[in-house]
Amino acid sequence: MDESPLLQAVDAVTVPVPDLDSGLAFYQGQLGHRLLWRNDEVGQAGLALGKQETELVLTTSAPYAPTWLVASVDSAVDVMVDAGGRSVNGPSDVPVGRLAVVEDVFGNRLVLLDTSKGRYLTDDSGRVTGVG
Repeated sequence: MDESPLLQAVDAVTVPVPDLDSGLAFYQGQLGHRLLWRNDEVGQAGLALGKQETELVLTTSAPYAPTWLVASVDSAVDVMVDAGGRSVNGPSDVPVGRLAVVEDVFGNRLVLLDTSKGRYLTDDSGRVTGVG
């Protein structure tokens, strides 16, 4: 492994909601978080967290969890397994790159993401129009 630590940053914290509209009504409408993007195809919407780059991601399909940004998901899974952890799910393609779920040697689940395909591009309303 090189000089950089495996986990580079918290990319996002996913928060399960029953549907995006009610989730946005609460987190955007009541709590004041600014909408960054919305992708109805995957059942997720990204909201800003103050001045941080970390996003609050409302989701209709994933559990409550932090998502850790890594340089390469495939390499990160190999490092985790070589260090005694285990692969739980993936790696698999997602719209912005690759994603995997691993467990550390203590049984803690970590969601790993690389943004090798880019970040979401949106229109003026925050709807995802592509990745770039």
